[in-house]
Amino acid sequence: VIRPEPCGVCGSRIRFGKTAIKCCQCHLLLHTKCQEQCPSLCAPRPRYHTWPREGVLADFAPRTRPLVPALVVQCVTEVETRGLTETGLYRVPGAEQLVREWKRRLLQAGGVLPALSSVTDIHVVCGVLKDFLRGLKEPLVTFSLHPAFLNAADILDDAACDAALRHIVSKLPPANRDTLAFLMLHLLRVSRSPECKMDVLNLSRVFGPTLVGHSSANPTPLAIMEDTPRQCKVMARLLSLPPDFWKGFVGTEQENLVPV
Repeated sequence: VIRPEPCGVCGSRIRFGKTAIKCCQCHLLLHTKCQEQCPSLCAPRPRYHTWPREGVLADFAPRTRPLVPALVVQCVTEVETRGLTETGLYRVPGAEQLVREWKRRLLQAGGVLPALSSVTDIHVVCGVLKDFLRGLKEPLVTFSLHPAFLNAADILDDAACDAALRHIVSKLPPANRDTLAFLMLHLLRVSRSPECKMDVLNLSRVFGPTLVGHSSANPTPLAIMEDTPRQCKVMARLLSLPPDFWKGFVGTEQENLVPV
């Protein structure tokens, strides 16, 4: 189980990493211990719809909180399982052809994702995650809130800056807010790994353009030049917020999404 779901027989949640049984016709999901109580008849249901090739984050998010797309959860899980000793995580590029191919496979799979454990190079998994986030029609920091994030990051007083950023984060659409919180907690874990050699500044340079982006879909060359250092500044400020703030959005579900 990648994303915790309720058992179709007993109703209790099947947690992350647990083995479950799923009917190949109606997709009923249940605990292995509940197999004997499973109904003997079922009605076939349509297969999962393919995800769109592009869209806003909410188009890929699940229906229940935390609203983090399964693709993001699976990539982060794989990185944290076997990538936290890899130098240059997220900075070293993966093979471009493999990144495109795995992103295509994951998007086509929709809700039923193929295992990433067969991807030998963890940098390819990192590339899939970055490419997915870059390909969204709108960055996690939405166009409408983009100026507010830039202005908040410019506040010199640390306490006032933190308060302003917390307020603006809470105004993000739920899927954007939950996914941003999920990624911040992940990147903080990456920054604390001595082997990765990816501190907050390095991660801010990598993810600033992707997560913060610009205030419109078609920025002018001048806007791109002016925004780049400010994107990194916003990311660094967001990563300076305490983990408990971000955990408040993903809640106790965090331990079910990603292994500690």
